[in-house]
Amino acid sequence: MGRASLRKLWAAKLAGVPDGGTLPRASSRPTGAGSSGVGATAATGGGIMRTPFRGLVLGIDPSLRGTGLALIDFAPGRAPLLLRCRTVRVPPREPFPVALAEIHRAVESFLADFDARHVALEQTIYVQNFQTAQILGAARGAAVAAAALREKPIFEYPPLRVKQAVVGLGRASKEQMVRTVMSLLGHGRTLAADEADAAGVALCHAFTWRGDDRAAG
Repeated sequence: MGRASLRKLWAAKLAGVPDGGTLPRASSRPTGAGSSGVGATAATGGGIMRTPFRGLVLGIDPSLRGTGLALIDFAPGRAPLLLRCRTVRVPPREPFPVALAEIHRAVESFLADFDARHVALEQTIYVQNFQTAQILGAARGAAVAAAALREKPIFEYPPLRVKQAVVGLGRASKEQMVRTVMSLLGHGRTLAADEADAAGVALCHAFTWRGDDRAAG
């Protein structure tokens, strides 16, 4: 599928028109409490019209030394708007607790400055090294804790599904992800890879949202 046609389909999704199930849909599962309104869906002719997502989503790509953050504003009938993005850089010389504190503070700062409706995180991929898994889990926990203290609904998406939802290819490269995210956002400045990944998670959430802030059963 060409990039132009892909963008048209996502524009249709944001506008709330039926898509006929032609593109893969990532499943979302909130891990936190704090719902704020439940969207409705309506049957229209040959398909189901889902309520388009409206509001701010904070996307997070957790990493101990380079967590990506991207806050995107979604409204029906227009392209998503990137309000702020940042990579939380923590030098290797800084100890483990300092890195976790920096991640927590950065997420807290975003949520203090903007009233995000949802928080979307990229799930930790499978890693064979136990120590690496512990480190990634701790970084993710620092971000989740900051969002949970603000009582924000938290959704998680596997990297494969994020790429499917945003690029249309589950095995898309980092470069493809950056280009597609920038194209969807109409963003002029080149995004860092971690920021693009965070924006991709937020886009994935809005594109595949099922109109319900509550935890899936």
